[in-house]
Amino acid sequence: MKAEDIKKITVIGAGDMGHGIAEVALLAGYRVAMQDIEQRFVERGLGRIKESLDKLVEKQKVTDENRKAMLGNIETFLDIGEAVKDADFAIEAVPEIMDLKKKVFEQLDAAAPKHAILASNTSNMSVTEIALTTKRPDQVVGMHFFNPAVMMKLVEVIKGEKTSEETMQTTYDLALKMNKVPVRVEKDSIGFVYNRVNAPTQIYLSLLVERGMVTPEEIDARMRKIGMPMGPYELMDYVGLDVAYYGGQYFAERISRDYEPSDWLKKKIDAGELGKKTGKGIFDWSKGRPEIDLSKSKEDFDPAVLIAIQANEATKLLEEGVVTSAEEIDKAMASGGGSGIGTFQMARGIGFEKLAGICEDLAREFGVKVFEPTETLRKGNI
Repeated sequence: MKAEDIKKITVIGAGDMGHGIAEVALLAGYRVAMQDIEQRFVERGLGRIKESLDKLVEKQKVTDENRKAMLGNIETFLDIGEAVKDADFAIEAVPEIMDLKKKVFEQLDAAAPKHAILASNTSNMSVTEIALTTKRPDQVVGMHFFNPAVMMKLVEVIKGEKTSEETMQTTYDLALKMNKVPVRVEKDSIGFVYNRVNAPTQIYLSLLVERGMVTPEEIDARMRKIGMPMGPYELMDYVGLDVAYYGGQYFAERISRDYEPSDWLKKKIDAGELGKKTGKGIFDWSKGRPEIDLSKSKEDFDPAVLIAIQANEATKLLEEGVVTSAEEIDKAMASGGGSGIGTFQMARGIGFEKLAGICEDLAREFGVKVFEPTETLRKGNI
């Protein structure tokens, strides 16, 4: 099957990611089915789509006629079988719980047409493991959108061990038709590209707070002052502290115990303070986006530390064959974050030797093996 053959897309899950992906499909001209387990979830997701389309009409990005046509192109369901029975492409967007994803894919495989491609929007988890629950592992692929799906350009297209080249190419071409920037992930590796490169910075940011070395506002103010649209702690809140927590647990199980979530983050989770989605997390979101006091900027904090950690992890992706080139990593990082600049592009401006030295110092100071510089970073021939 080619991308041109796709007429109807089913999205499983109507939450933040699910309804966003459904809207992306509508904007690209597809018929869409959106499913969730309770009517209230479906109605809330559909309501969010309507609100978003209304805003696009106000901004004159779509016409009112187009808005009505798109709303006429979406159906909602509670039953997975009904939602996917005539789909050409299905995208799962349920919470990051492996057992839940496996259950969903068993149901999709049983009910979807034989030609249909089954994609997971997982941000971290093994596509290969998910695919093993189906009788069509060659037609199972990772298709990782970023939040908010309508605005963010990056889509990671992840190859499981048995994913066919036809499935990869069709999914890549579908992302292009959705006006996204797809990046091929050639090896099913935990965290893929964007989240894998950023994951070690979560260790560092957590350690700074855990040890009382900084406050989140001091770092965010510093990063905002140098031009970042959002500081790293505010971004954690925006995505959801639960996502960071469970992602950390998964990385700890699959890659290194260094990723084990810190006590301060666990306390936030236990208190139900998950960030924007609950109105409170690291910051207070009850009145909208938190105000960051730029006068509290920690001026002696060197942003090169974060770049060093990211560049070091990015070299591991090259060494492991997760992607084919440094350019693909830079495309992912530039499109997924909002800075518009790739990790290696920034690293070259600072110097690989300096960054390797920073990583050595961090590994020694914090006792974190993940921070140890790779041979690729030391040599700098990237």
